[in-house]
Amino acid sequence: MPMPGGGGAGAGAAAAARRPPSGEAAAAARDEEQQEEEGEEDLRDGGVPFFVNRGGLPVDEPTWERMWRHVGRIHPEGERVAQRIRGAADLPKIPIPSVPAFQPSTPIPERLEAVQRYIRELQYNHTGTQFFEIKKSRPLTGLMDLAKEMTKEALPIKCLEAVILGIYLTNNMTTLDRFPISFKTHFSGNYFRHIVLGVNFGGRYGALGISRREELMYKAPVFRTLSELIFDFEEAYRRCWHTLKKVKLGHCVSHDPHSVEQIEWKHSILDLDKLTREDFRKELERHARDMRLKIGKGTGPPSPTKDRKKDVSSPQRGQASPHRRNSRGDRRPSGEKKPADSKAMPDLNGYQIRV
Repeated sequence: MPMPGGGGAGAGAAAAARRPPSGEAAAAARDEEQQEEEGEEDLRDGGVPFFVNRGGLPVDEPTWERMWRHVGRIHPEGERVAQRIRGAADLPKIPIPSVPAFQPSTPIPERLEAVQRYIRELQYNHTGTQFFEIKKSRPLTGLMDLAKEMTKEALPIKCLEAVILGIYLTNNMTTLDRFPISFKTHFSGNYFRHIVLGVNFGGRYGALGISRREELMYKAPVFRTLSELIFDFEEAYRRCWHTLKKVKLGHCVSHDPHSVEQIEWKHSILDLDKLTREDFRKELERHARDMRLKIGKGTGPPSPTKDRKKDVSSPQRGQASPHRRNSRGDRRPSGEKKPADSKAMPDLNGYQIRV
């Protein structure tokens, strides 16, 4: 099935050309198992596995060769595109984007536009191999070190890397609240996952991020409520013929780059199959109130420096709001365990709408 017009070159890719060799399939399975243990999304994009460079930079030879083999399988032109690029004698020099710097008087909305411009200039990573390994269970300080490395290497990134980078580049905007928003959608028998960094400035919501789709990344902080922002993403997905199935919302992230706290990625888990439209809206606004309460009680960002040294090995979480606790069993809605999603076989005859 041909893809509708998307954001930039390479917005579409074939779902799969053939099964990967057994060794690489096992590597992808190990990546999935490890990420699942860490509470992260699985390493699949619409039924197509993608790999993570776990050896750091520079990329080692086995990871480099595996990346090119994977490109040959997932790209519409197959192995020809890899041969053309690798065999070129004089590839054009790619400009390295400059990290945005701001005057104290620069308004927050203008800063957000500059941050999003920088993320966009890094470009979306279409190789099927994520260059930076991001463990969601790492303390914030470790993730900020990784974000700093991203700015030095200036490599193409995927959506989770863009969220970490967005946190890093907005740490000095102390009047800006940042929180992760994850989406799970369904199209043509497959599930797709995406994440952005939600922002709230002056009571207006927006988002930073990167995607193959222009309408699924940056949102200027103009939405009056959190539900308006999420509904806008839902409508963008609908235009791509995707059905939104689940939304996961985290709490506000500390502005302290040296904090040993972990990011709370999934404070609220909203299953749209189990919620009416009005209930969905109410849950979104309840989450927004919880974030305001947490900040109002002094348990949100910025995190106090004096508390960081109390227990480095087991960082303390902030006090929960009166309406929620942070335990996994009490996540909304209803606290049931996350159901296992059945994964259908990818469509081998056409393109997938991957966002």
